[in-house]
Amino acid sequence: MPVRSALTTFAAALALAGTVPAFADEPETPPAAEPPALVVAISVDQLSADLFAQYRQHFTGGLARLASGAVFGSGFQSHAATETCPGHSTILTGTRPARNGIVANTWLDPSSDRKDKRIYCAEDESDPRSSLYKPVVSAAHLKVPTLGTWLKRANAKSRNVAVAGKDRSAMMMGGHDLDAAYWWDSKAFATFDGRALPSHVEKLNAQIAARVAAGEPAYAVPAWCEAVNHAVPVGDFTVGTYRFPMAAGEGGAFAGSPRADAATAEIAIALLDEHRLGEDDAPDVLSLGFSGTDYIGHAWGHEGVEMCIQLATLDQTIGKLFDALDQRGIDYVAVLTADHGGLDTPERLAQQGFPEATRVSGLPSPEEIAAQVTAQTGISAGDEPLLYGEGPELYVNAGITGEDRARVAAAAADIVRGHRQVEAVFTRADLFAAPLPTASPQDWTLAERARASFDPVRSPDVLGMLKRGVIPFPARKGLTTTHGSPWDYDRRVPIAFWRKGLTPMEQPVPVETVDIAPTLAALLGLTLPDGTFDGRCLDIAAGPHDICRR
Repeated sequence: MPVRSALTTFAAALALAGTVPAFADEPETPPAAEPPALVVAISVDQLSADLFAQYRQHFTGGLARLASGAVFGSGFQSHAATETCPGHSTILTGTRPARNGIVANTWLDPSSDRKDKRIYCAEDESDPRSSLYKPVVSAAHLKVPTLGTWLKRANAKSRNVAVAGKDRSAMMMGGHDLDAAYWWDSKAFATFDGRALPSHVEKLNAQIAARVAAGEPAYAVPAWCEAVNHAVPVGDFTVGTYRFPMAAGEGGAFAGSPRADAATAEIAIALLDEHRLGEDDAPDVLSLGFSGTDYIGHAWGHEGVEMCIQLATLDQTIGKLFDALDQRGIDYVAVLTADHGGLDTPERLAQQGFPEATRVSGLPSPEEIAAQVTAQTGISAGDEPLLYGEGPELYVNAGITGEDRARVAAAAADIVRGHRQVEAVFTRADLFAAPLPTASPQDWTLAERARASFDPVRSPDVLGMLKRGVIPFPARKGLTTTHGSPWDYDRRVPIAFWRKGLTPMEQPVPVETVDIAPTLAALLGLTLPDGTFDGRCLDIAAGPHDICRR
C-alpha cells in the first residue's frame, strides 16, 4: 500500500477541490495539498475533440470518469504537423515541435546515405541495424526533457514507465530516461534492444499468439451504435458495418481492433506492481498510448459502427485500469488527450453536408516538379534527384546550396502553389523568418501553424498544404482516410484531468496540449526554470485558489 495515509490523501483531495472551509483570520492561500503519487498520462491516438463530444453521453467507464473531471473541450495540437510523433511529443514535454524537433513521423535528410533519405522520428539511425521499417527504437531525436525526466532529475527514486500501441507514442511521452517501455511491434509487445521482457509481458504475448491462432468472433454492436451501423461505398468496398472478426491466424486483425488497446492496459496494470508505482514519496509517471482509434480511423473512418464499437470498448478498458489503481489505493491524477484528430472518409462526408470533401488528384510528383524546375532554372543534380519527398512536401538535394537552393525551392513552391487543391505553400526561408505565434491557437494563421512545426534542419524546403477536406491519397481497403493537415478537425483534441476529490469543471476556452506538462508540474510541486515550457499551467481546481500559484 502507498505510504500516504487515507486521511492525508483525503485532505489533499479536499484542498484541491476547494472544499476545505476558510476562516476569516486565515490567509487566502489554501492549505498545502500533497502532490499525487502517480501521474497517469493517457493519449488516445486520433481521438478528436469532435469524437469525444459526440460519444461522451454514452460513456460509463474510464472515459466517463475523465469526463467528470476538469474538461477542456477545445484542446489544440496547435501545430500544423498533426501526426502521431509530433502530437505525442507535445504532451509531456510542454513544447511544440518547433522546439522539441519532432516535426513529423518521418522526415527526409537529403545528406543521408539511405537511398530514400527517410529518418523515423523514434529511431537511432546512427545504429547500423536501424532502418525506417525496422528501427532501433529510441527517443534520440527528442531535443527536450519530458515530465518523467524532470521528475527523475529531482528525485532519483521517481519511476518513468510507458506502454503504447506504437513505439513512437511510448518514446515521445516517456522520453530519454525510461525505467521501462513496451510497445506493440507487429506480432507482439517489445521493448528496447538488449532488454529482456519481464515474465508478465512474455505471458501476455503468448496469450495473444494463442488467441490469434484460434481466431475470435466479431464484436457485438452496442444499442447506441446502431444509428451509425450502415454501409457507405468507398471505391469497390464499403465501410460502416465492420465488427472486427478475427479469423484464425489473422494477426493484423488484432492490432486493428479494440483488442490491442485492452492488451496495452493489461501491461499497464502489471507495471503498477512490477515498479511499485505510486507507493512512496517520489511521484511516478505512467504514460499510455492507446492506438486502436488511429488504426480504426484510418481503415474505416470516424462515423461508422467501427469507431462506435472502438470507443465503447476503450471506455471499459480505461475503466479497468482505473479500477486497478483504485484497488491498490494509489493517489493518482489522470490526464486524457490525443496526439491529433482526424477526418472521416470523404465519401461519407459527401453524404453528410460536406460535398467539398474529396481526394487529391493531379498533383505532380517530385520528379515531375523537378523536371519543370530544371527547365525553368537550368539547375539539376546530375544523376541524383533534384527533389525528394511526396505530395506537396519537398526537400532539395543536399548538393544544391546557397542561392541555387533558394531558387530551386522558390520555383518548386510556385509549381505546387498552382495546383487547384493546394491552399497554401511556404518555403523554408518563409518559415525561418516568421515569428512564433502567441495568440489563441484557434486564431493562428496557416503560416503560424506551420511555424510551430518548423525545425530549420529537419523541415522540408517546400511545405504545401492541401485545401480543407482533401485526402492526399486514393482509397484502398485498410486505408480510407487520414490526418496530418493544419485544419481544426486534425488539431482539436480533448484535454481532461481527473483526481479523486477534484471538482468537475467545463472550460470551453481554447488551450493547448503543451499546457498539460506545466499543469502537472504545478500539481506535483515541481519547480522548473522559467521558459521550460511553451505552454502555461491550467488551474484545474475549479475553486477560489489557483493551483498554478504555489
